[in-house]
Amino acid sequence: MNTEMYHYTECGLDDVWIAGIEFHCDAAGKTVYRIPNLPGLHREIARSIVYESSGMTGQEHRFLRTELGMTQQEMASLLHVEALTISRWERGENPIDQNAMTIIRMLAVEKLELEQKESVEKISKLSVSVARTDPLIVDGSNPDQYKASRKIAA
Repeated sequence: MNTEMYHYTECGLDDVWIAGIEFHCDAAGKTVYRIPNLPGLHREIARSIVYESSGMTGQEHRFLRTELGMTQQEMASLLHVEALTISRWERGENPIDQNAMTIIRMLAVEKLELEQKESVEKISKLSVSVARTDPLIVDGSNPDQYKASRKIAA
C-alpha cells in the first residue's frame, strides 16, 4: 500500500492535509487518492474547527454551514443578520462576529453530534477575533478514527 500527504482542497478549505492516505496510479499514470469514510473525515474537520482555540476563518464558517446543510439565508436568519453579512464573512471581507461564532460552534456540536467536550462558556472563550493560519493535518491512517491536529506528527 502506498501512502503520502494529500492536500485536501475539495472540502473548501485551503489548509487541510491528510497524512497516510492511500494512493495508486491509474492506467494513464495519474495519481489517484482513496478517501474512505468521507463523513467521518468531515466530522473530524468540523470538530477541529469547533474546538480550535482561535477565531474562525470565512472558509471554516462556510465549511460548517454547508456541513449543517444550511443556506446563507438560513444561517443569517438564525444569527439575526443579513444574508449579505454571511456572504462577507465567508469571503473574508469582514471578521465574523464573536457571538455569532459561538452560536455556530454550539450549533455544529448539536447538529453534527460532536462530542461536547467543552462548556458553552469555554466555547465562547474560544471564539476570538484572530484566526490561526497553520495547516490542519488529519491522520488518515485509520479512516474509522480520523484525528486532526495543527501540529505535524514526528
